[in-house]
Amino acid sequence: MRLVPITMCQPGMKLAKRIFSEDGLVLLGQHVELTQNLITRLRQCGVDFVYIEDAMTEDLVVPEMISDETRIRALNEIRSGFRELMNPAKQSKSAPKPYIAKQFRNVMTMLLEEISNHQGAMLMLMNMGLVDHYLFQHSLNVCIYTSLLGMSDGLSQEELITLGMGALLHDIGKTQISTDVLMKPGRLTEAEFAEMKTHAERGFKLLKDQPNLPLIVAHCAYQHHERLDGSGYPRGIKGNEIHDYAKWIGLVDSYDAMTTNRIYRSPMLPHQAIEGLYAGTGTLYEQRMVRMFRDKIVIYPVGVSVGLNTGESGVVAGYDPLYPQRPMIRVLYDEYGEPLAQPYEIDMMKQLSIMITSVNEHRVATPEGTSG
Repeated sequence: MRLVPITMCQPGMKLAKRIFSEDGLVLLGQHVELTQNLITRLRQCGVDFVYIEDAMTEDLVVPEMISDETRIRALNEIRSGFRELMNPAKQSKSAPKPYIAKQFRNVMTMLLEEISNHQGAMLMLMNMGLVDHYLFQHSLNVCIYTSLLGMSDGLSQEELITLGMGALLHDIGKTQISTDVLMKPGRLTEAEFAEMKTHAERGFKLLKDQPNLPLIVAHCAYQHHERLDGSGYPRGIKGNEIHDYAKWIGLVDSYDAMTTNRIYRSPMLPHQAIEGLYAGTGTLYEQRMVRMFRDKIVIYPVGVSVGLNTGESGVVAGYDPLYPQRPMIRVLYDEYGEPLAQPYEIDMMKQLSIMITSVNEHRVATPEGTSG
């Protein structure tokens, strides 16, 4: 199978994996043939990538960080928990409800059980095959990335649960931001950006008095946009004034935001986002945290289409968990975009002159050309 951006899907392609609704119902089954109408509907629903059946890559097995069932259950709990917290009418009429903490703790226990089986390296997460609100998807992505990094950093189970809850709830303050600002399809004005920045403090206020929720979870919402050199917000604190949990969440939040398709911009390529994080080491992010992110996150998952500096293109066929940033590439097309009669594989760990220059270009589907 091959991972294909929904923007490059063509009628006649067949799904290799199911597409789910936000309630966990199967919208489109495996082997369903796509039509132009279905492709348009998927784009409108916010599905960015789908797995497509492909004879040249039918032997590739795509490992899962978490199962579809667990992902759907987690998103349902996140959605209902967010809606409970963001309902000011309920909150003003009665004391905050203690089951919110229990609800998110149960989500973390479930996620950690699956994530613990993937400590070698973690697959890049994207909006694949599930229709849901960006905020919920983003919160789950940040939680899963952050939890694996916390495991790698030696945190205990209890510490991981607290870190994970902080990651799940770091953007809860955005539920208090005007929809016109939150979903604006263009650059924010100075006043709109000022409103957007209030989500960190609003999140802290929503969480700080929740029964049985560790106070550090509220501080993760408060501090995840603070930076080492004091250039962040809302308070401009720096260095050791920022809790390590908030530093981890801020790093992962930045990466996921950079690589996710949004209303107002296209996603950044994964290797460009990593370069962006490295550019901020020592000033925005802790160097050891960026290094661990680089070593533990598989930014090029199996099945993703890539272009090479040789002009050839193909798909990622595998990777060494110790060096996930230098995968094995199955070359399918020559430098002119013509399919090879005999595809072959390149081990980027052995051929160090080979570089990935683009992701998710699909030359056959877009003969008029694409830009990386």
